[in-house]
Amino acid sequence: LGVDVDSDFKPLYVVNPDKKQQISELKRLLKDVDELYLATDEDREGEAIAWHLLEVLNPTVPVHRMVFHEITKSAITEALDNTRELDTHLVDAQETRRILDRLYGYEVSPVLWKKIARGLSAGRVQSVATRIVIERERERMAFLAADYWDLDLTIAVTDGTTFEASLVEVDGRRVASGGDFSDDGRLVKDVLVLDEPAAANLAGRLAGSAVEVASVESKPYRRRPAAPFITSTFQQEAGRRLKLSATLAMHAAQGLYQKGYISYMRTDSTTLSDTALHAARTEVAERFGPEFLPDAPRTYEKKVRNAQEAHEAIRPAGDRFRHPDEVAGKLPPTEASVYEMIWQRTVASQMTDAVGETVQVRFSGLVDAEQVLLGASGTMITHQGFRRAYVETDEETRDGVAKEQERVLPEMATGDTVTVAWATPDGHTTQPPARLTEASLIRRLEELGVGRPSTYASIIETIEGREYVWRKGSALVPTFRAFAVTQLLERHFPRLVDYDFTALMEDDLDEIANGTLNLVPWLNAFYFGSDDDIGLLAKVTTRLDDIDPKAVSTVPLGETEEGEPVIVCVGKFGTYVEVGGRTATIPKNQIPDELSVEKALEFLNQPTEIVLGDDPETGLPVIAKAGQFGPYVSLGRFPKSPSPSSPGGRLQAQPLHKKELKDALAYLRSIAAAPDDEAVKRALVNPKRGISKRTFELLEVCVEATGCSLADALEEAEEAGVTGRALKEIRSFLDLRRTIRESPDAAAVGEVLRATLEAAGYLTELRDSGEDDRLKNLEDFYAVLDEFSSVDDVVAELEQIADLKSQPKPKTASLLQTMTLERITLQDALELLSLPRTVGVDPADGVE
Repeated sequence: LGVDVDSDFKPLYVVNPDKKQQISELKRLLKDVDELYLATDEDREGEAIAWHLLEVLNPTVPVHRMVFHEITKSAITEALDNTRELDTHLVDAQETRRILDRLYGYEVSPVLWKKIARGLSAGRVQSVATRIVIERERERMAFLAADYWDLDLTIAVTDGTTFEASLVEVDGRRVASGGDFSDDGRLVKDVLVLDEPAAANLAGRLAGSAVEVASVESKPYRRRPAAPFITSTFQQEAGRRLKLSATLAMHAAQGLYQKGYISYMRTDSTTLSDTALHAARTEVAERFGPEFLPDAPRTYEKKVRNAQEAHEAIRPAGDRFRHPDEVAGKLPPTEASVYEMIWQRTVASQMTDAVGETVQVRFSGLVDAEQVLLGASGTMITHQGFRRAYVETDEETRDGVAKEQERVLPEMATGDTVTVAWATPDGHTTQPPARLTEASLIRRLEELGVGRPSTYASIIETIEGREYVWRKGSALVPTFRAFAVTQLLERHFPRLVDYDFTALMEDDLDEIANGTLNLVPWLNAFYFGSDDDIGLLAKVTTRLDDIDPKAVSTVPLGETEEGEPVIVCVGKFGTYVEVGGRTATIPKNQIPDELSVEKALEFLNQPTEIVLGDDPETGLPVIAKAGQFGPYVSLGRFPKSPSPSSPGGRLQAQPLHKKELKDALAYLRSIAAAPDDEAVKRALVNPKRGISKRTFELLEVCVEATGCSLADALEEAEEAGVTGRALKEIRSFLDLRRTIRESPDAAAVGEVLRATLEAAGYLTELRDSGEDDRLKNLEDFYAVLDEFSSVDDVVAELEQIADLKSQPKPKTASLLQTMTLERITLQDALELLSLPRTVGVDPADGVE
């Protein structure tokens, strides 16, 4: 864990080996100074970094904490003149978050590995974010579309001016719109639903007829500018306007902050300082005129739930805002675009309201004894106000103002007669709720009070990296593995993914930051339990047997005509559909709400393998198959691998290429009945034991002279000329090997390996280096090894796996989108296999 849960949750901090040189350099520099100024970022994370610097540097000179919102001369000077003490409450709050996230992730994630598949992870915020995406996809999967029709109308007044209108009522009944249907396609209001024939009939009778203006209603229009950016609104707008991911947006903002162009970009506050207010109002007066400047500065008091310290909003830096044109040539294109957006938003926030008038007109007429009511609306902006500088990108979709501004209606009065120039039937289908994008997911997290705006970008990166979501355009599409993880947590750890509980944890963490709550009792209650909750430790240890892996990994799709359930299952080696015991793999990028019962049956009815014939050149069979990444053809068959569910299959699925597993395998082969020379050599130097290249040269002489193995040569090390520490370490290694070889046969292989690595000091070295991921990989490896009866059986299985990997793999080619397994011919397959293989390039390399 890296946390001593039995000693008031004391965290174990280890300096990263890569940073030890940097720490030494800082200590050297510290010897020649009279004072130390800590100028890390002003948020919780920055305060914690300052604390850690004090811990590792242990300065003897006076220490001052300085904070600033922007990197300008005046801001730095002011910070130097107004230093303060380190805020230990902020440090405690940040440390509590780290400990809490460590406990959550390290205790819950292994449950997912055991019950669903390895490589999965759970987290205090990432699991809630994944649940939000899953719930939207569930809504889409349950959605049933409904069809309805209305009319597109064009009305002409006497002077020939035309404008668009719509059909509102027929014989006093309102014509149906999309909002009149429920998500299951049922009509929920008493309205008139037109079908295509009825709409076409009415359009034919209405075209060319005269109608009368029944009412003209005017209302004043006023819109206030949006508040200056905070972190979350900045990320959302950068996604919508500039098409930047949250990560790229924050990267650009970080660059602008460090170069002195904007204020600090991790903030929950919409407040502007007096200096910034003056700068913004000066820009308004000089660039837009006094008529766009309010009498007094605008203030925006609203903060998001669980807002952090009273930072300033994101704004251009300095007491004079540099115009975007002034800085464009000095910045990379992305940073220049981000700066322009921040400048516009900040200046607009100090401008006047946009004002105007909205007009709604109703027209009444009689068409073949049917009374119809038509409607038209428009908006006229009489004073652009803040819109001269900035219009939010979602404004058009939110209230339609931008469209209505262009639809200026002619002067009309009640009783005027106008003509329906054109009438066209228009069909519609209700749409499911839109998928979440980065921007809308961030907005939802913010609304729920889950997580911190400064972490939203990394949260989205995490759920993408874990393959819980993927992108289809800007939309976030969940995978079925995300369904399985969310279902397990909802059913067996509901509190951990409860929105209110997660937000309440944020409230508690803020109380810790304010010094009104003590972190140790709070962590004790979370981990060990309290009167109203058994605690995380009990949950992950007592509920394992209650979890049915198949149940939590199953997503129902519906039933066949015969009433058989059609389900999707997430297995350790992929996702598949199942009906009555029959299974079929589905593509990795299958969109959940597009997987219908019919589509599932298509997968099931597809032949898994078709032998198309033999290749005339090689004589090898040409085979068409359905795979996890779609259908493909192969020239020859793949070597027969062990079943994925067998011990050998699970061993083969391990990441055996990783260093820690290579080292573990070296120890395993070293303690086998017939130890491998290369394995013994690798085990001897991991961890380092002072055994040099010269030592191995002396041992090789013994091997060549006697024909023995390296393991046997170790027994004769002293006679071979090995002395000193090397000889001592070799004897220690041999004692360890003998002890392990003599352990009871009943001992589980995984436990044998764990004990070997512990005794060798290998695990201690990983722990001291903070190599948590490597330790987790080894834990997975132990569990797989426990399925074997002996070390020698594992070694034999490894040799078979190596033999399989050494066999030549058949050439393969994916089918083109226009091809199917049922229709592909031998000639088609041979042509595909003759095409050159293409390798994707990394966009970061600059290749287009």
